[in-house]
Amino acid sequence: QVQLQESGPGLVKPSQTLSLTCTVSGGSVTATNYAWDWIRQPPGKGLEWMGAINTRGRIFYSSSLKSRITIARDTSKNQFTLQLSSVTPEDTAVYYCVGGEAYDYWGQGTQVTVSS
Repeated sequence: QVQLQESGPGLVKPSQTLSLTCTVSGGSVTATNYAWDWIRQPPGKGLEWMGAINTRGRIFYSSSLKSRITIARDTSKNQFTLQLSSVTPEDTAVYYCVGGEAYDYWGQGTQVTVSS
């Protein structure tokens, strides 16, 4: 069974870069027809899709975050990563890594707070 685990700092200062890693087990980040997404949920709000990388390494970003977001993968470590630059308190959220053909597998989520 595919399992995903997010890791990274829980506290980031404003204007800095948020960096998270998702480690995949029980499956491969190069699995056919799979995509690997980052989704977040700010407090009191709904889920927000941030971006994704697919099997072929093609990357898609939310238009609202396009200027600040970078998604990459490391096939040797079976991981994919998120970087979000110039963060503000509005980027405070629970961040999820998600994978599969249709958002089948979810990490448990990690709280990231942007505060000085």
